[in-house]
Amino acid sequence: MNQQNHSFDKDNAPAMADSYSPPPAKNAARRKGLLMLGVAALIGAAGYGAYVMMSAASEETDDAYVAGNITQITARDPGTVIAVHAESTQGVKAGQPLVDLDPALADAQLAAAEAELARAARTVRSGFTKVGTAEAEIAQAEVRLAAARSDLTRREKAVSSGAISAEEVAHAGEAVRMAQANLDLARSHRADAESTVGGTDVAGNPAVLAAIAAVKRAAIVRSHMHLSSPVDGVVAQRAAQVGQQVAPGAPLMSVVPLRKVWVDANFRETQLANLRIGQSATLHSDAYGKKVTFHGKVIGLSAGSGAAFALLPAQNASGNWIKVVQRVPVRIALDPKELDAHPLRLGLSVNVEVDTSQGTGQPVTAIPAVAQASEPVDTVSPEIEARIRRIIAANAGR
Repeated sequence: MNQQNHSFDKDNAPAMADSYSPPPAKNAARRKGLLMLGVAALIGAAGYGAYVMMSAASEETDDAYVAGNITQITARDPGTVIAVHAESTQGVKAGQPLVDLDPALADAQLAAAEAELARAARTVRSGFTKVGTAEAEIAQAEVRLAAARSDLTRREKAVSSGAISAEEVAHAGEAVRMAQANLDLARSHRADAESTVGGTDVAGNPAVLAAIAAVKRAAIVRSHMHLSSPVDGVVAQRAAQVGQQVAPGAPLMSVVPLRKVWVDANFRETQLANLRIGQSATLHSDAYGKKVTFHGKVIGLSAGSGAAFALLPAQNASGNWIKVVQRVPVRIALDPKELDAHPLRLGLSVNVEVDTSQGTGQPVTAIPAVAQASEPVDTVSPEIEARIRRIIAANAGR
């Protein structure tokens, strides 16, 4: 019986192979492995979702570059370069000499203006003298007129008694009219003299004020022969050469204040909704890599996209149109102390990440308040002011 149960039928072998199935133990192990793999995948997905939900919201872009002001050093008056005190890549301080132009012509113009000021002061002083002379002439004419009138009165009384002739009375009347004419002439002389100096002193006379303005103008031109740096920064694009004849407006070099650079991060317009002014940002420059982290704050948004200010802007109103998401520069201010430790140059690439979890500030798309900036003006040095006063005092005669 046992032999029959365990006998192997060679004819039925293929059929038995096709109907073979793994033992139940192997099926259970496979199901257990698949279950564990699914659980692990679910745990990983849940963990990633929790990380995304718990991590701070942010907007990132690698389309960002360092930008800053470029202070152009230009000639304001014509001249010849006689000295250059700075080279490209050299750091300079505000007020440090950069370029000297030949001051010979400016010195001559200043001397001529000072001489004209002295002449104007003497002319005005002469005007005051003429006023005094005219007043003396008036007093003299008044005395002569009074004497002529008195003589006429005496002769009119004497003509009735026959002591003098009527002809003498007529001559006396003519003398009165002559004295009156001389008095009128003296008064006109005084009015003419007062027309140039009346109501002013020497220093406040229009002719002297015009001469003072000419001296100041010449002094300002003379100061333009010495060009100094208006800001702290690094020299770039040095073009000035000794012996070069420069015209007004000719660029001589540039100074870039590297402590005041910023980053223009070109975010897509679809990323602007959550950006707020004052939000913090972390930045990494390709020049320093991940080992150096810069910190900044969002301070504003450009008035238009790059395409709006392009030399050849897009003409979307003509032909077929395909929408292209635009990028708009967002300005991010940097920490000056970090820039001192790791200076950045204009145009360097930067990776920017803005923390948008704080969404209570002013939207970056809002129009900021208008800032009132003061413009630098040319001023005359105290030495020139004192020199003008000395010239007037020496020639005013008072």
